[in-house]
Amino acid sequence: MQADCMPEAALPIRGDAFEDWVGPHLPRLQALAVRLAGPTDADDVVQEALQAAWRLRSQFDPAAGSATGWLLALVGDHAGRLSRKRHRRALLQQRIGAMPAAADSQLPDVDLERAIGRLSDRQRLAVELFYFLDLPVATVAEAMSCSAGTVKSLLFDARRQLGHILGDGTDE
Repeated sequence: MQADCMPEAALPIRGDAFEDWVGPHLPRLQALAVRLAGPTDADDVVQEALQAAWRLRSQFDPAAGSATGWLLALVGDHAGRLSRKRHRRALLQQRIGAMPAAADSQLPDVDLERAIGRLSDRQRLAVELFYFLDLPVATVAEAMSCSAGTVKSLLFDARRQLGHILGDGTDE
């Protein structure tokens, strides 16, 4: 019996069978990734979702839902992370008055990267964790062993300093 005809509960998802198990779902995964992340990033989103599926395969419960739904949720999660990361980077660039990089550019904004490098270690860590790793303030605070208010203050000061370094001359 072919994998796409087998009941999901009987599908093996260990070892070499994983590719056979995922294969029938790939067109839908790719279509969702294109809709959510765009054609340029769709393959990366699907790849990241499949890596997550491999790592989490023991947690898949066919009684809780279909493989299609589970895999599509992983694609949605990874596309959302990419979108939030881009949004936060654009927000940071807007707040400090930097010109945003081209939407389809995969290259970092060199001026912004250099400016971030000039921040204090704590400011740089807060910026990296919040804007580039997409962590919530509470998690950044936990990672930095400080309060959420301290993180917000570090981010505010970092944005202001980045604005000065990049020459927009504004104060928030």
